[in-house]
Amino acid sequence: MVKRAGRRLVARATVPAAAVFLALGVPGAALAEGGKAYQIDLAQLNNSGSRGTVMLNLKGNQLTVRIESEGMVPGQPSAQHLHGSTKGHDFHCPDASDDTNRDGILDNTEATKDYGDINISLTTSGDTKATSGLAVDRMPVADKKGKVVYERTISVGQDVVEHIKDLHVVQHGIDRNKNGKYDFDGAGKSELDPKLPQEATAPTNCGEVKGAAVGSVPVGGIETGGGSPQSTALPIAIMAGAAAVVYAATAGGIAVARKRTAAVPVRTETPGGAA
Repeated sequence: MVKRAGRRLVARATVPAAAVFLALGVPGAALAEGGKAYQIDLAQLNNSGSRGTVMLNLKGNQLTVRIESEGMVPGQPSAQHLHGSTKGHDFHCPDASDDTNRDGILDNTEATKDYGDINISLTTSGDTKATSGLAVDRMPVADKKGKVVYERTISVGQDVVEHIKDLHVVQHGIDRNKNGKYDFDGAGKSELDPKLPQEATAPTNCGEVKGAAVGSVPVGGIETGGGSPQSTALPIAIMAGAAAVVYAATAGGIAVARKRTAAVPVRTETPGGAA
């Protein structure tokens, strides 16, 4: 059992977020002067084996979200969102002890009291409203190896700009019966929509913002519960790539990295009614 602790995550004195952005291949323009970058490490929930890294880059009211995750259900869509509060309340990632009905699955309803409601739906197209949280036809699909790569730039409100460090990313989708797909045999119907399997909506991972200036002072302390996820390990390839970028910068090779990233165009979308 992971020890629960209602606390803000401490600052990371490791690889700068900007360096990890470059290692992940985010376009150089996304790191333009005046922008703010934040790192999120996704750690598994529901013993899914899923993990990943999220980079958030905020410039004005333009938010670029870059996600690389693995251990997802191959060929299946992954609903994903920014959860939390833009009113100063403190939410956290849940852990296995939040499975209050003791059925062996941490469902979204049980987890929401810890990670909060949806603020932004990280869809691949169209709007990003909270009401698009179950728009699985507009969510990224894992490849045959269970990897999800996602990038999108969206317009956000001033409340998100001011409280971006209080939000966190959750991806959904598990394969409880290990048959390589979402089905009703694995965990029955979703409590959110009986037309969907529970496997499609249960959280597979969660991560909170990390960085040198993490978190605003919460209003009224911890909202409810909270705790550390089941794992915080970064994919080895991501860590190695970030280290390589840092080395290149100190050795005078940053110009090469900039040339490489500048060659990739930035795709900026401003969906109607974005959060």
